[in-house]
Amino acid sequence: MSHTAHIPSHRKPRRSASKLALRAGVAGGVLSTIAVAGAAGPAHAEPVTETIEMPTLGSLGTDLASAVSASAEASQQEALDQSLMAQENAALQKAAQEAKKAKAEADRKAAAERAEKARAEAEAKAERERAEAAERAARAEARAQLATTSASTSDDDGSSDSSRSTTSRSDGSDSGSSASQEETTQAPASGSAAAIVSFARAQVGDAYVSGGTGPNSWDCSGLVQAAYRAANIDLPRISYQQSSMGTSVSLSDLQPGDILYWGSRSGSYHVAVYVGGGMYVGAQNSSTGVVERSLDWDPPSGAVRIL
Repeated sequence: MSHTAHIPSHRKPRRSASKLALRAGVAGGVLSTIAVAGAAGPAHAEPVTETIEMPTLGSLGTDLASAVSASAEASQQEALDQSLMAQENAALQKAAQEAKKAKAEADRKAAAERAEKARAEAEAKAERERAEAAERAARAEARAQLATTSASTSDDDGSSDSSRSTTSRSDGSDSGSSASQEETTQAPASGSAAAIVSFARAQVGDAYVSGGTGPNSWDCSGLVQAAYRAANIDLPRISYQQSSMGTSVSLSDLQPGDILYWGSRSGSYHVAVYVGGGMYVGAQNSSTGVVERSLDWDPPSGAVRIL
């Protein structure tokens, strides 16, 4: 064996002709393409100075995480909005139910108040009717008493006239003057007071009108003047003039027919007729009209006696 048999050769192995031809064809095709592109391009084309940076795998992962996070936040916000909307709807439904309940309660109370008002009005009407019936009965009784008193007075006058006639026949010429004197002192105060009281009570229920003098509406002094006119006594028209007449009397010593006044005697602003039993009749105001009241209801300042 030769001493060089184990020395490896350093020459590259020869390539086959077919592989060389293939590589030459590929290289030629690439060069042709470059040549065509260069010929088709502009003669003065500027060289490319910028390059497009392709996204890396790391940036793609970051963008994907951000998108996932934004989607999660959007989903959470949507869920929160749905929850708030549900709460609002529940609150609206609750408020509507409470409003309906409150309206029903208000309607019930209003109905109860209307029923109570109707009952109170019915009771007040019944009370007014009872009071009016009592006043009518009192006026009828007063008129009956007045008629009885007038009849008794007429009988007494007849007896007196007979006595005077007998005296006249017995005494002769002096009888005329004696009869005249008796007639002058005759008029009984009780009969005049009864006429005043009866007239005043007969007007109870009439309306009050400032300046009214009857027959169905009065003011205070107009009623007093008309009541005294029923007894053939003329009084001034104004209240302070009426209270200035006659004799002042104590409120503890009143008699039917006395004039009651409010204010000072010479400057009274209201008058009425005392009818006995601690009661008086007066045209009070436009709300009450002519009424009969107790002295305690509106105590007068004083009284005068005309009879």
